Amino acid sequence: MPGHDHAATGNEGRIEGVLDGKVHPADENRGGEEGVKPLDGPVSTSTAAVSDVETKRRQKQIVKMMKHAWDNYVAYAWGSNELRPISKRGHNPSIFGRAKFGATIVDAADTLYLMGLMDEFKAARDWIASNLNVSQSDGEVSVFEFNIRYIGGLLSAYALSKDKMFLDKADEMANAVLPAFDTPTGIPYAVIDLKSKKSKNYGWASGSASILSEIGSLHLEWAYLSKMTGKTVYREKIDRIRNHLANIDKPKGLYPNYINPQTGKWGQVHVSMGALGDSFYEYLFKAWLWSGKTDSQAKEMYDTAMMNVELQMLKTSKGGLKYFGEYTNGRIEHKMDHLACFVGGLYGLSAPYAKDPEHYNMMGREITRTCHESYRKTGKH
Repeated sequence: MPGHDHAATGNEGRIEGVLDGKVHPADENRGGEEGVKPLDGPVSTSTAAVSDVETKRRQKQIVKMMKHAWDNYVAYAWGSNELRPISKRGHNPSIFGRAKFGATIVDAADTLYLMGLMDEFKAARDWIASNLNVSQSDGEVSVFEFNIRYIGGLLSAYALSKDKMFLDKADEMANAVLPAFDTPTGIPYAVIDLKSKKSKNYGWASGSASILSEIGSLHLEWAYLSKMTGKTVYREKIDRIRNHLANIDKPKGLYPNYINPQTGKWGQVHVSMGALGDSFYEYLFKAWLWSGKTDSQAKEMYDTAMMNVELQMLKTSKGGLKYFGEYTNGRIEHKMDHLACFVGGLYGLSAPYAKDPEHYNMMGREITRTCHESYRKTGKH
């Protein structure tokens, strides 16, 4: 933005330090509770092993971009949930309620830490410690967005810094949304008012059903939160969801996008690897990884789901591009939305652990090629 290009200049020394293989500025103070390991392995932002000059140049440019974005958020929208870059004003979208709840600050804290932007990380940390409080919320929030942005953001910052303030805040945030799980099946509602504790689903979602990608994208955060706090309630909530999804009958082995939290039955039989379904599959595989490869239920559900998705939804265009169509009541809609492009990376990540690694690598390449071609062939608008 005009007048705020300092993000791309004047920080060369700091950015160079992040990428030259030096010890991370916070590594010397990585304490933490006795007997508690926030991460299964050491965290390092060192790139000493990266010798490619072009890769380092790109890394430095990414840090500059982050610094530029952060500085302008600070200048124009500090404390707001988002920055509107054209109008240069803060914005508080309805998914986070009406209050200035600092979503960008919480969501960006771990990235600031990883990039070695420690002054910015400290500013974020101090704002969170002083201002992030459930009592300041106003209106309804999305349980899904609240989890991945706030609870996930706080837990990532804790895992990296071992600053217990982040863990305490995550515990506070998760406790605030627990009433959303008070359904006969344990499947949570999509929306909750953090003050009144009233919950509901979106009316447009197959007769007020819960959404697969939302109820399936809680496991990593809540399992980790239980492990770090010792409070079993969070793990119990997500295990109940997982067990229900594992045991329910599935049409052709597929997981539809809608499920009724009152009856536990599927809503409209609509299956997508993109919006409404996407991160459910991602979390299954990553939950298995996070468990030290011991969560056999997650791995079995993932392997079986991917097999059936391929059998029922994988198509090839006339031009030879592979894509996942959308399955609706037994028929395929020949479209794949942008959000489904994550699948290429998911195939690549899980390939080493697949029964047929070569097939998974091929699928990863082909889905990614399809997405690349779709971007390349789309004109600039």
